[in-house]
Amino acid sequence: MCRIAGLVSNQLNIDQIKSQVKAMCNALQHGGPDDEGVQEFVNDRMALGHRRLSIIDLSKNGHQPMADVAQKTWITFNGEIYNYRELRTELTALGAKFHSETDTEVIIQGYLHWGTACFEKLRGMFAFALYDSAHHAVYLVRDSNGIKPLYYFIRDGQLAFASEIKAFEAAGLTTAKNKRWPIWLLAFGNIPEPYTTLKDTFSLPKGSYMCWDKDGGYFIKSYIQQTPKHTITSITEAHDGLHFHLQNAVKRQLIADAPIGVFLSGGVDSSLLTLLANAQTQQRLKTISIFFDEKKYDERSYQLAILNKTESDNYSHLVKKHDFEECFPQIMSAMDMPTTDGINSWFISKYAHDAGLKAVLSGIGADELFGGYPSFNRISYLRYLRALPAFVFDSAGFLNTTIYKRLTYLKYAHPAADYLFIRGLNTPVDIANLLDTTEQEVNNVLFGENNFPQLGPYDKLQAAWFETNLYMQNQLLRDTDVMSMSHGLEVRVPFLDEDFQSFTAQISPEIRFDSTRPKKILIDTFNSLLPETIWNRPKMGFSFPLEDWMRGNNSIGDSSQYKGTAAQKLINKFKAGKVHWSRAFALYQIQKYV
Repeated sequence: MCRIAGLVSNQLNIDQIKSQVKAMCNALQHGGPDDEGVQEFVNDRMALGHRRLSIIDLSKNGHQPMADVAQKTWITFNGEIYNYRELRTELTALGAKFHSETDTEVIIQGYLHWGTACFEKLRGMFAFALYDSAHHAVYLVRDSNGIKPLYYFIRDGQLAFASEIKAFEAAGLTTAKNKRWPIWLLAFGNIPEPYTTLKDTFSLPKGSYMCWDKDGGYFIKSYIQQTPKHTITSITEAHDGLHFHLQNAVKRQLIADAPIGVFLSGGVDSSLLTLLANAQTQQRLKTISIFFDEKKYDERSYQLAILNKTESDNYSHLVKKHDFEECFPQIMSAMDMPTTDGINSWFISKYAHDAGLKAVLSGIGADELFGGYPSFNRISYLRYLRALPAFVFDSAGFLNTTIYKRLTYLKYAHPAADYLFIRGLNTPVDIANLLDTTEQEVNNVLFGENNFPQLGPYDKLQAAWFETNLYMQNQLLRDTDVMSMSHGLEVRVPFLDEDFQSFTAQISPEIRFDSTRPKKILIDTFNSLLPETIWNRPKMGFSFPLEDWMRGNNSIGDSSQYKGTAAQKLINKFKAGKVHWSRAFALYQIQKYV
């Protein structure tokens, strides 16, 4: 796991290019504290940069940027390829020669032997730039789930790329802001892909690659080949397949030459991964947990129920309001883009790093795959609400309760409106008042483009698409990556293993989702492993007592520090317990940074 950067420019000389890439790498040092490399290519006016976090092959053989012996292909790589050993065996049979034990070299040889077809063969989380010197082409490639970030900036025939957008600003490539980001943040609680807070700066789509030629021409293409899949209707076949593929995913993702552990919150997903990892690891497992004095949020008893079934070293930390206050400036500094999530990830990643870990397993992805959120049941309401006359939704804007005011989103025939009705923070009218703009401008930003696929008839599969591509993609994965890497920690996500996901997608929705119990099929698959006290409990999620902590925070909870009557009213409502903390936190970031 690392951080990468690079620049291709016909406008600058090679010394200027190298200097800017060096500046980008310096801004990304936190994510790659073990090594640094910058490789320039004079004739093609480009440079590749790398900051290394050593996980596999800790020797100098893993130094990047890396090339094959003939220096036909160069790469700067962020991530892990979990099936690199199998691919290495295939490539060796084809005549490939290897000089290290790294997964990075497998990508190089894969490209040399299979071309761009090699991208789909990779199983893991990755973002890399690959330079083909024979064809003077640069490829930017991102994993199929978008676990690892990769941003690009294009202007006047110049291409820059980096793992975090702060690198572009640090190098002086751009400081121009995308003026639409406050609207997105107040609506979604994040900045939805492919957009960023910077103008002309975008996120490469997951499962895609960009090809940039020497003349500055480029295209972006998906490398995922869609193949026909049969539908699994047998519950026995579903259980057997889920059991096999999740065990295999955990086994794959435990591969490391550096210390690795598990985030253990006490919920179903982290508990299951802990138990599976404990059964497969050759070393004593390390687990990282957090607990609170506030009993409403404390999951210590559930964590202990799992620890009693394992032989592990648990690093458990009490987090208090004082810790939040003390670390808040560091947390804000670690954010690459504004978000209403990530505080919990920052803390637990810090404690994992302090325990000497370089990699951990996380339970992200199970809720999206198996219906773990309330939205999986709520989405069916849309089938009936969409049939109501439009004046009902107009009238909802005059209601005081947020959940009812969100009905105003249904005035708009747009998939994003459906999602924002279920999960949105503020209504278009409220956003317009907070930003001193018009409701029409807000609607243009939120619904002016329709880059959504054709979605289903308000069923659980549609809810799964929403949660995977809007909430998990733009919030959980992005915030987990940037917060963990701020501590030089790699977070692995077995539930997003490509083979596990592919099998899950084949399971009939009728047995994959259950209205009586969230994630029932996953729980039943591992019922002999998971204790009842874990699965037969209220769902909490990985939550902090942020409602109370932020309300008493002098920066966030003091309405006198906010500009505008609408902003002050919202903060006063938050202090009175009538507004969720995420709405106050989003507004705080806008007022601080705009």
